[in-house]
Amino acid sequence: MFPRGIIFDLDGTLVDSGLDFDLMRSEMGITTGHTILEALEQMSPAEAERMWRIVAEHELRGVARATVLPGVREFLHDLAQRGIRRGVLTRNSRASALATLSRLELEVETVVAREDGPVKPDPAGVQRICREWQLDPRHCVMVGDYRFDIEAGRQAGARTILFIGASDRHGMLPGETADLVLASFAPAEIFWQWAGQIALGANP
Repeated sequence: MFPRGIIFDLDGTLVDSGLDFDLMRSEMGITTGHTILEALEQMSPAEAERMWRIVAEHELRGVARATVLPGVREFLHDLAQRGIRRGVLTRNSRASALATLSRLELEVETVVAREDGPVKPDPAGVQRICREWQLDPRHCVMVGDYRFDIEAGRQAGARTILFIGASDRHGMLPGETADLVLASFAPAEIFWQWAGQIALGANP
């Protein structure tokens, strides 16, 4: 039984927008290794407002240079042909996510961004998309290139896929695993073989 819905992270999973998070942290004075959104929550309103402008500038440049990762267009098309729902859950802004998807002509049904509630690794975004689709998270899959994606999917009760692409900066901690590790969407036979074998509805 194939999944009924697949939720993707955006940058590093569907597209490469060349965002340099280390440079962003440097410009914002955030210690290397600390996550940007969580650091912003600890700042004063005035300081955070200035830092948000830095984030917005980087994301805007990312929209302009983003490219689709190999096999993504074909994979999304295959999902649509099989009637499998497609969504994006991103820690980026809604404006930058929608602009990226529009410019690259990538069609998904649902986009949940950081303005929409608690961000990954909180499972709220996965749960929100599944509610909109009227699907049990156990019938869905969360795909992403970082451990926050895997944690969000797992906590929501969805199956999880770690997309490693050409990067090993997934941040997975010792002992952490995803249900599947996928190196590329081109070709995607490994995914389809796995998806046809898993027992959806059972505990991951």
